[in-house]
Amino acid sequence: MLDSKQLRTDTESVARNLARRGFVLDLAAFRALEERRKQAQVEADRVRAERNGNAKAVGMAKGKGEDASALLQRGEQLTAELERSEAALVTVQAESDEWLMGLPNLLHDSVPDGADETANVEVRRHGTPRSFDFTPLDHIDIGQKLAGLDFDAAARISGARFSVLRGSLARLHRALAQFMLDLHTSEHGYQEIYAPYLVSAAALTGTGQLPKFEQDLFAVRGERTLYLIPTAEVPVTNLVREQIVAAENLPMRYVAHTPCFRSEAGAAGKDTRGLIRQHQFEKVELVQLVKPADSYAALEALTSHAEEVLKRLELPFRTVALCAGDIGFGSAKTYDIEVWLPGQGKYREISSCSNCEGFQARRMQARWRNPETGKPEPLHTLNGSGVAVGRALVAVLENYQNADGSVNIPVALRPYMGGSDKLLPAI
Repeated sequence: MLDSKQLRTDTESVARNLARRGFVLDLAAFRALEERRKQAQVEADRVRAERNGNAKAVGMAKGKGEDASALLQRGEQLTAELERSEAALVTVQAESDEWLMGLPNLLHDSVPDGADETANVEVRRHGTPRSFDFTPLDHIDIGQKLAGLDFDAAARISGARFSVLRGSLARLHRALAQFMLDLHTSEHGYQEIYAPYLVSAAALTGTGQLPKFEQDLFAVRGERTLYLIPTAEVPVTNLVREQIVAAENLPMRYVAHTPCFRSEAGAAGKDTRGLIRQHQFEKVELVQLVKPADSYAALEALTSHAEEVLKRLELPFRTVALCAGDIGFGSAKTYDIEVWLPGQGKYREISSCSNCEGFQARRMQARWRNPETGKPEPLHTLNGSGVAVGRALVAVLENYQNADGSVNIPVALRPYMGGSDKLLPAI
């Protein structure tokens, strides 16, 4: 949620910033809501002041032994008026909050201009794509040769966009997640979190998935409606929901390995084959909660932590800064890390690292106490994949494949694979 004070006092600047995304701020609607809110506030304050004055007059009249019946009757009328005025104020404030919830975050000045992904800016590249002396296969064909990737069984169980992993491929998938957790906890200083996979609408509203992106979620309806998490960002960031964190407890760094569930409602026809875009997949998610002054240094650090996963796996990748038209709803600045996939002959996103500044914190009422002012202020929240496990599996299979259908196991993963150095084809 945007800072409502900034929106009121610097409306034109906010409108220009949002226009970089291609978002048109409805200034007329905002000003109409503001006028109604002000009028309701003024009326409630007026009635409250009159009721308070009337109450004092009652006390004075009784102290003098005078008849206060008229004043008491007026007090009852004012109490009823105040209830109506406050109800009107609550109504218009709710409308204002709902309107605010539909506004995306403001962009950091360093975000490149541009309308879509073609304007994203590469900031660095690591590793050189391997040259093959045979035509490289994609991960689907590789997985079938290993007898470890079964989409037909998944379709019989759950339908399209699900997968079953078997044997050594399932173990490699598990090894990747364990390797990432160990790296982030032992070397990067993150605390591991096991969090709920079902969350409330309030939690999703806090991190920005609701109300705007409900069609992308899976709802579970019973005694109360809960939602399957689209990312561990949701439960982990909400750990500080409605909390005031002491300055000395910042920064907080959390890592969680969870399944993620997405309906992919906005991705019809995209990546329909393979593991790239599934309804159920796994990620190792990084979350940082920091002082506002530290959040852009934290973004660089968090991004480097995700990049380190690919460096240890010796996978070629590049990091790009997303342009204004391609950046996510709640982010002020985002880096995407894209890994090279020989089977597709291009780089594909494997991690997205974002600084949301105070956008999520305002929605969650997550604050820290600034020792300079003694007052609570919104935290800055950051998140990033460290990294997506299924896409890492795809990258390992495609980059480490051999002509005979076998797949070399990256050195970093061999301790998690019982010392094995190769996956052997079954067919």
